[in-house]
Amino acid sequence: MSRFGTGALGQVVRAGVGRRRVQTVVIAIATMMAVASAVVAGSLMVASSAPFDHAFAKQHGPHLTVEFDPERVSTARLRATGELDGVTASAGPFPSTVVKATDSQGRNLPALTLVGRSGPRADVDDLDLRSGRWASKPGEVVLSATFAGPAFELGSTLKIPADTSTGTSAGTSPTTSAGTSDDGDVRTLTVVGLAVSAGRTADAWATPAQVGALASKDTPVTRQMLYRFDSAGSKKQIAADRDALAAAVPAGALLGSTSYLDTKRDADQGAAATIPFLMAFGALGIVMSVIIVGSVVSGAVGTSLRRIGILKAIGFTPREVVRAYIAQALVPAVVGIALGVVLGNLLAVPLLEDTEQAYGSASLTVAWWVDVVVPTAALAVVGIAALVPALRAGRLRTVEAIAVGRAPRTGRGQWAHRAAGRLPLPRAVTYGLASPFAHPVRTLAMLLAVAFGTVAATFAVGLTASLNAVGSAADPEESAAVTVISGGRHVGPGEPVEIGAEAPTADPAKVRAAIAGQEGTASSYGLARGEVTVAGISGAVRASLYEGDLGAGGYEMIAGRWINGAGEVVVPTGFLDRTGTEIGDTVQVTYQKDTETLRIVGEAFDTSDGGLNLHAHVASFAAAEPGIFLIGLKPGVSAVQYAEKLSSAVGPLGADVMVNAPSEGENMILVLNAMAVLLTLMLVSVAGLGVLNSAVLDTRERVHDLGVCKALGMSPRQTVSLVLASVTGIGVLGGLIGVPLGHALHAYVLPVMGHAAGTNLPPSVLDVYEPWQLLLLALAGITIALLGALLPAGWAARTRTATALRTE
Repeated sequence: MSRFGTGALGQVVRAGVGRRRVQTVVIAIATMMAVASAVVAGSLMVASSAPFDHAFAKQHGPHLTVEFDPERVSTARLRATGELDGVTASAGPFPSTVVKATDSQGRNLPALTLVGRSGPRADVDDLDLRSGRWASKPGEVVLSATFAGPAFELGSTLKIPADTSTGTSAGTSPTTSAGTSDDGDVRTLTVVGLAVSAGRTADAWATPAQVGALASKDTPVTRQMLYRFDSAGSKKQIAADRDALAAAVPAGALLGSTSYLDTKRDADQGAAATIPFLMAFGALGIVMSVIIVGSVVSGAVGTSLRRIGILKAIGFTPREVVRAYIAQALVPAVVGIALGVVLGNLLAVPLLEDTEQAYGSASLTVAWWVDVVVPTAALAVVGIAALVPALRAGRLRTVEAIAVGRAPRTGRGQWAHRAAGRLPLPRAVTYGLASPFAHPVRTLAMLLAVAFGTVAATFAVGLTASLNAVGSAADPEESAAVTVISGGRHVGPGEPVEIGAEAPTADPAKVRAAIAGQEGTASSYGLARGEVTVAGISGAVRASLYEGDLGAGGYEMIAGRWINGAGEVVVPTGFLDRTGTEIGDTVQVTYQKDTETLRIVGEAFDTSDGGLNLHAHVASFAAAEPGIFLIGLKPGVSAVQYAEKLSSAVGPLGADVMVNAPSEGENMILVLNAMAVLLTLMLVSVAGLGVLNSAVLDTRERVHDLGVCKALGMSPRQTVSLVLASVTGIGVLGGLIGVPLGHALHAYVLPVMGHAAGTNLPPSVLDVYEPWQLLLLALAGITIALLGALLPAGWAARTRTATALRTE
């Protein structure tokens, strides 16, 4: 006999594949879905595994981003620092400044670091221009892709008050070098491109001349240098590199620096949370693939015993029979795997694009080895799953196979028929309910497929609800519609500055009174933000001090409660882990020269600043005074109109009013939601295919019995009821098993995701299932089973009585 498919063995394989069309299609589609989901999950797992490292290496990111004072060190001397021992590459100097801007709707943006570069290419920080083009003339700007969204598309504009620019005051016409608009007191920049910097060296880029024109007395032009070193793997090495740079320039010339290790920590911490999620779906996909393929091939052997006996009778050896049945599984599997790789790549591309934006990383593509490893592994899984039933076929004795094939063993499952017959249900339904007990192995495979499909659906519903709850539990400052700055420099979230370093010019009491008296105010609270020192922690700690409507500024609580007054402090999980404290303990906090003992009253869901910060009341420190007021508005109140009216009241006091830009949402949450929906649909589809295969085998095996029933008067509708009833019990049991398992999987994976991100999770994120949702999810098992059995039920109903009676 031929070993490969050209002789008699090949004819057997082709005949088997062509004759069992449903099983062939099921194997092809099941493997296609499994491979596609594995490619998607594998690609996203690669993308979320150290995304910063991949992007940083690709862009030759800077180990140190350093700002220098141009009045203390010359450009030539800065370039010479690139030749220092240990420096492997450098770029710059680039002019840099900080600008305050609003979008075209007048909404305030965080302070933007603007850097002047003539192009995106450089030996260090080789930017990835994601869309559009580079800024080539005044009035153009390239934004970091982290700003990508409806408010900042190509062609949108940024407006910068002209009174912040050097030599320009409000009401005077700005110079054309900075770009002009129809308004004489603003300068307008048009967004012409979106770029990604793995090292996050800037928020925006423009021409060098543009940066100089937009500088101000408060934010003068500095010189940015970017360095790579041969030794930069630890904080100690980075500190040594920085000291060498400081020694190479005049004293005071080095203004500040940013280490890539800090950026890497933040990026990797956010990415780490996705790994448990992807592993959970990947494991479900692998298990279901094994179940489905094993069930299909086992069914093919079980329904072809007579054919196996005939093959042996005409001279086929046991080894050839085994190869024939393995090949009958591998042929459609190879087709499904090829289609799955293509489908997986097509589905992964848009998700990877979202992942790029969420991680702020360089362009991501499906890793070549994913397209190699996944198909190879899938082929091995199919082969192993087919081997066991194929070996069974090879071991069958010729006479036994022919005899069993001609006269199936009777009596199996009769007790189920007798028990079901006592139920007050139509005979067609009770007959169907008892049918699965005739093939316990096949029924078990169908039950597992339905159960795992229900697990996937339950897990996905809980995961998306939890992710949405995480988005809702974001920084409460993001929900404020209007911000009032009572004087001094506004400090954006994540920007360290010492409290009281710049005294407000407006009386906070008068600002509070103006806000309270403004029509449309729903809530408001004052905030002083900066750095303090905490006993037992080296270095500064971020602090936010509140007064006013404390509830409006409160974070979602993991445990304990929010602050009520002086002497209390709320901290995140990272703070508790770092200090070894717990709720009820006290900590010594020093603000300026005032040291107070504060009692920890709550654990907040706050991941900013690495979870090392604290929240307390302004009254805890005598010298603390709010410089920022955040305002919530009543429903239907226009933020822009409110801000205009409030500005006329607090402007004379020396305060500024800004409309806050609405949050674009957590990009990573959107990506995870999309992944959950996509992978769940795939797994549920595979589960439905498993039911379809088993239902087809059962229906074709019982076709003679169905013919007898039809001859005795069974109607097509009763025939459909019989087939559907045969999977209903399996669907109910699969749902009852799958929902608790899915709930348990959610309860396990979510805390792991939280710990990977460096925080515990609040009850609002963990306890997301409603009783009615669990009831509907339990019905998902029945739905999967019934949908999988619809086609064979329709076929059985349409089969003519005479045809069914002639079929064995």
